[in-house]
Amino acid sequence: QVQLVESGGGLVQPGGSLRLSCAASGFKFSSYFMRWYRQAPGKERELVAGITSTGGVTNYADSVKGRFTISRDNAKNTVYLQMNTLKPEDTAVYYCNTMVPPIGYWGQGTQVTVSS
Repeated sequence: QVQLVESGGGLVQPGGSLRLSCAASGFKFSSYFMRWYRQAPGKERELVAGITSTGGVTNYADSVKGRFTISRDNAKNTVYLQMNTLKPEDTAVYYCNTMVPPIGYWGQGTQVTVSS
């Protein structure tokens, strides 16, 4: 059974940093593209970052380029999102996602709140 479990969220001041983790199980993690999404209150869920199965290629939403870094450790079945220079508008629930055809899987999410 595919499971994605996020952790690492919390309350941080503007300009601060957090590292999110997503522990995966139930599928061959090293073979699949992984993504981080976020959803702020009253807004649609948006793609934040993605990473190929080997970690060789990454992509980012324009709003986080230069501040966020996605990475993965295939030996630990874990994908990370390093978030630096956080802004209040980064406040959202962050979700880990993968597509193991034909089903897309989501974690339960982890809350990130950026506030002074």
